Amino acid sequence: MDKQTFTDLLQTKFKMVRIEAGYTQDTMAQTIGLSKKTLVQIEKERVLPNWTTCVSLCALFRDSEVLQTTLGGDPLEVVQVISRGACAYPQNDNLDELWWETKREEGGFTLQFNKISNLYRILDRSNQPLYGSNKEREAEMFFSKKTAEQLVNV
Repeated sequence: MDKQTFTDLLQTKFKMVRIEAGYTQDTMAQTIGLSKKTLVQIEKERVLPNWTTCVSLCALFRDSEVLQTTLGGDPLEVVQVISRGACAYPQNDNLDELWWETKREEGGFTLQFNKISNLYRILDRSNQPLYGSNKEREAEMFFSKKTAEQLVNV
């Protein structure tokens, strides 16, 4: 897939991603960094979104089932490969220890706090991020939900 094919494909998905996220056109436009008028034109397929707008959509709505199904996996991975021609997956274990502080571990899940950005994340058993939030309470609730689900499934 090249950049042109990618932007053509994403143009047809903007409205579905917005609806899936429960966003109004105003909220979606503000989130992506577009005017509402431009977003409406993209959704009506009258204007083709530019590469940067498509990358923003993939980055900000990475967890979208619409995007994942359309692109066959992680939208950001697809963006990286299209943009760079390849995508490497470095192991940042040492940096993770420097930046991330483990708050809790339970049922194979880990709740961490980023010392620099003040964000929270939940990791699964294989250290893959499952959830991220800038609010401790939301991260704690997600963590509790996941660990409770784990107990039920045992």
